[in-house]
Amino acid sequence: MNSPKPLIQPEECALLLIDQQAGLAFGVGSIDRQVLLNNAIALAKTAIVFKLPVIVSTSASKVYSGPLMPAIQAALPGIQSIERRNMNIWEDDAVRSAVVKTQRRRLLISGLLTEACVSFPVLSALAEGYEVFVVGDACGGLTMASHELALRRMEAAGARMTSWIQVLLELQRDWTRHETYDGCRAIVESNAGGYGSTPSAQHLAIGSTRSMCHPLN
Repeated sequence: MNSPKPLIQPEECALLLIDQQAGLAFGVGSIDRQVLLNNAIALAKTAIVFKLPVIVSTSASKVYSGPLMPAIQAALPGIQSIERRNMNIWEDDAVRSAVVKTQRRRLLISGLLTEACVSFPVLSALAEGYEVFVVGDACGGLTMASHELALRRMEAAGARMTSWIQVLLELQRDWTRHETYDGCRAIVESNAGGYGSTPSAQHLAIGSTRSMCHPLN
């Protein structure tokens, strides 16, 4: 059942990162691979800043997919990936149990590939009453068409489409929330070029916001 709150709250959400592995990323054609990596890193960092439970799962890591991409692992200190055989994490007892254990009913999902290992668990979770937010710009498909078709199918089933920057800003919402301000600012400065066309512009914009808002004690 959907939450009556229209905006996501940190205490309600868990993040699922599925198959963010280099071997699969090489096949992505729906988005520039470096942009995809940047977005996935930013999403992972956001989850850490807001203390969301994070479930990471990989598949075929010793065959052709490789391990979780090192830059993403670096953003998730101490979090170990759960290896599985199924394309659908919802059909893997260990991963599904980890999700249930969080007791969070709003799931943020990012992964590769959109057409299978993202869409299958999204559809399965929706069928069990979870509210699912697909972080579309942190997912990659084989082609733009197949990626978009997968997103449309998930949306038609009830999934909410979002982006990593929307997730960060929706969780923060108030720049006077000092507990997460510095972490959010660091992610924006390093991963969100949209906050200014140059690093100096980003620093000026976010720094000015801080000086005007005076984070609460």
